[in-house]
Amino acid sequence: MTRVFVLTNNKGGVGKSTSATNIALGMVGMFRKHGAPNSRVLLIDTDSQAHATLVTTGRNNYGATDSLYAVLTAEREKASQLLLDIVQPSTWDADLHVLPASPLLEAAERELFGAAGAPYRLADPLNQVAGEYGAVVIDTRPSFSLLTEAALISSTDAIIPVEPRYLETVGLMSVIGKITAIRDGWRHPNLHVSGIVVTKMDARIRGHNHLLGQLKQHPTLGKLLLGVIPANEAVSYAHVNHQSIFAYAPQSAASKAYAQLVSTLVRSMAKETA
Repeated sequence: MTRVFVLTNNKGGVGKSTSATNIALGMVGMFRKHGAPNSRVLLIDTDSQAHATLVTTGRNNYGATDSLYAVLTAEREKASQLLLDIVQPSTWDADLHVLPASPLLEAAERELFGAAGAPYRLADPLNQVAGEYGAVVIDTRPSFSLLTEAALISSTDAIIPVEPRYLETVGLMSVIGKITAIRDGWRHPNLHVSGIVVTKMDARIRGHNHLLGQLKQHPTLGKLLLGVIPANEAVSYAHVNHQSIFAYAPQSAASKAYAQLVSTLVRSMAKETA
């Protein structure tokens, strides 16, 4: 079964899109490096702001016929083929494919609200085509909206990116609780919280170190820590230039941290198939 990683948090500005895009590209490179039979990775952007779409394809003007909106609103028997037809090649790498977002996703949520099986409008077609890829990565909006629920129901692994200032135990446990409630409510037992990624970590700030230390010592959350991405202006410059951190600043601390994170995720995939 193809692993589907969803990055989610109801806080904005915590690095979801940056992490989703760089994890997806990093997986392409890791698969290729180790001779995996399928090095292609699908990146799905479910956020109407389309940041992940813009940086990986150079465009954010996708519309009703060439974006995720079309898949969500299509006749169900046509949705999987439509998904494959709409997928765009990324400018970052030929093996990174992108299902683009569109501002119309705001309208899609309203149109699908109350419709029978609405949360499965992504999961059903994705389940039919996921085998075409070595992995799938989904970016979400900063809320537990209908589209975020749909992304979670489509996934096997939930990753929670979080800034140090939001590392309070109560807040993180609340996010995990919401993910668990969606999993149990929609009877999707394959979904589990794969881990927490701390982003924008500044070791010079005492509060950051204190909160990270508390996280590591927590009996539940400490076991979920997947990686720590340091605060690094190269990340912002890479985003502005529509480049991955690996291409823009391969020797930067953030690039090395994302590479280590990807390695951790790929190793977990290898253990599952061993």
